[in-house]
Amino acid sequence: MTRHAPPRWLLIASLAALALAVALASLLFGPVDLSVGRLLAAATGADDRVASIILFELRLPRTLLGLAVGAILGLAGAVLQGYLRNPLAEPSVLGTSNAAALGAVAALYFGLAQLHPAVLPLLATGSALVSLALLFALAGRAESPLTLILAGLAVATLAGAGISLALNMSPNPFAAMEIMTWLLGSLENRSFAHLWIALPCIALGGLLLLWNGRSLDALTLGEDAAQALGVDLARMRLRLLIGTAIGVGGAVAVSGAIGFVGLIVPHLIRPFTDRSPSAILLPSAIGGAALLTLADLGVRIIPTTNELKLGVVTAFLGVPVFLVHLMRERRLW
Repeated sequence: MTRHAPPRWLLIASLAALALAVALASLLFGPVDLSVGRLLAAATGADDRVASIILFELRLPRTLLGLAVGAILGLAGAVLQGYLRNPLAEPSVLGTSNAAALGAVAALYFGLAQLHPAVLPLLATGSALVSLALLFALAGRAESPLTLILAGLAVATLAGAGISLALNMSPNPFAAMEIMTWLLGSLENRSFAHLWIALPCIALGGLLLLWNGRSLDALTLGEDAAQALGVDLARMRLRLLIGTAIGVGGAVAVSGAIGFVGLIVPHLIRPFTDRSPSAILLPSAIGGAALLTLADLGVRIIPTTNELKLGVVTAFLGVPVFLVHLMRERRLW
């Protein structure tokens, strides 16, 4: 247990202030910087068409999506690490991210994404839910986290094979390039239409995951002790898996495959808490929102010929930070 953990309200308030500051920076900075005065003028309807277009059509939906996607990825990682009692757990452990990516790749491969903007998100979320059914079929009635990890590995491998097959069988190099670009993850050219598609999934998934806080605390005592305390392990697992599938599926549908957020954020948050799973959930959601929005700001302001992809930046940010914290904290696991 951490000896000098700050009060939980202070940690949440600090992270919320950080997320707000990062969101404001995301609105202000980019290829064309806006002053605070010009931003406020555009927000209040002043006659500055360029600033209004930059704010409402480019940066505001992108910032809100960054906050929402980062929040569900951070929250899902914290919940899965608590439930599976595995510090390396994240949404991809259950195959959810790969399955959602496979659905989106199918939409791109068969040209279905051109029919309507909602087709790609629907197929991604639907694939995540199908992976959930397959996960239940493979895991059966077993309550062991190890069984879920092994079943999730099988689902993730199957979905990854499907993605590789789509790339291998692409009818032309342009289709393969479109798929690869999406798989690298990005919030570029996202609009409010994408936000309204993803937000209900993220909100519903987040509520289902936050519901598990007290049950996860009881689970740290062992499965038998948790059941003795009145925790219904089957219902908790159902809420957890459905919440992960819907929330992460909706996020991946609009952002592409973005890794390491769900893995690294709980590790960054944990030293500032009492290390109980429930104390990490909400801070991890806020921290994930701040981290992903900051990474998205980085891809816009780093001078490159082509805009960096968000998944690449999160990987470069996540690996060294994760290794440092792993070396410092491994004795506590």
